Amino acid sequence: MPRLKIATFNINGIRTRLPALLAWLARESPDVVCLQELKTVDAAFPVDVIRAAGYGAIWHGQKSWNGVAILAKGADPIEARRGLPGAEDDSQSRYLEAAVNGVLVACLYLPNGNPQPGPKFDYKLAWFERLIRHAAGLLDSGHPVVLAGDFNVVPTDEDIYNPRSWLKDALLQPESRECYRRLLAQGWTDALRTRFPGERVYTFWDYFRQHWQTNSGLRIDHLLLSVDLAPRMRDAGVDKWVRGEERASDHAPAWVELETGVVKESPAKDKTAKITTASKTAAKTAVLKKAATRKAPVTTAASKKAKAPVVKRRAPHT
Repeated sequence: MPRLKIATFNINGIRTRLPALLAWLARESPDVVCLQELKTVDAAFPVDVIRAAGYGAIWHGQKSWNGVAILAKGADPIEARRGLPGAEDDSQSRYLEAAVNGVLVACLYLPNGNPQPGPKFDYKLAWFERLIRHAAGLLDSGHPVVLAGDFNVVPTDEDIYNPRSWLKDALLQPESRECYRRLLAQGWTDALRTRFPGERVYTFWDYFRQHWQTNSGLRIDHLLLSVDLAPRMRDAGVDKWVRGEERASDHAPAWVELETGVVKESPAKDKTAKITTASKTAAKTAVLKKAATRKAPVTTAASKKAKAPVVKRRAPHT
């Protein structure tokens, strides 16, 4: 059966790391790529170079910070959502959704949260709550979904070389870990942890204190699979070699391979159209569920109005 390889890669500046990105694409040939920390405005995104490498792309940039993109080999991703719902005044470019090959792919860059306690940590937790609500709606839609990106959370002490040096970091705080646990409890499958249940697998190595040379890493980049996709997982891993290249990002790409059926073109287009609307209905469903917890009883005429409401160690990301 054919396979679909979906990867996530915090590029840490796409203009600086463009040669490394192109080399990785050529060698590993992923079908779908989620990029984080573009650190460039939309107009400066190197779309022509990426197209020349055989990938279509959509992107959501921001000057100097943040920024996310989704690439698809030999196709143009069909954008379903730009920005995480729940806070219309949030101007940070951290979330993008697209339909690719019958799968809804969500690319996210969750806030770092350092220093904590403080407003940056509060923003991290509020953003995480918005993600949890939206992810529940995506699961309820029944469509195949992958949540991929830099979550900026170390799920357990098994996902870090030594937690003692990071005890005060936002990535290891009980609140951050509890949010990740609640997300998984909805029914999502952590692809890397499922593939390597008893091993320490890392995706990030700090630039300082010889962390790469001593393999002192953290696992903060995750690929979460919806209920129907989890049984179709055939492999997952980390392209660790990328971190060892010259002028490398402090992250390495993580990926999952999914078994797919042979999809005829016209049904694929119809399925893609349904998936793109799923994201919008997911957000609406999440808002209604939230409203229901606040009001009792909820009538059929109920209002649909609801509101949900930088650190280099390089500490991984702002």
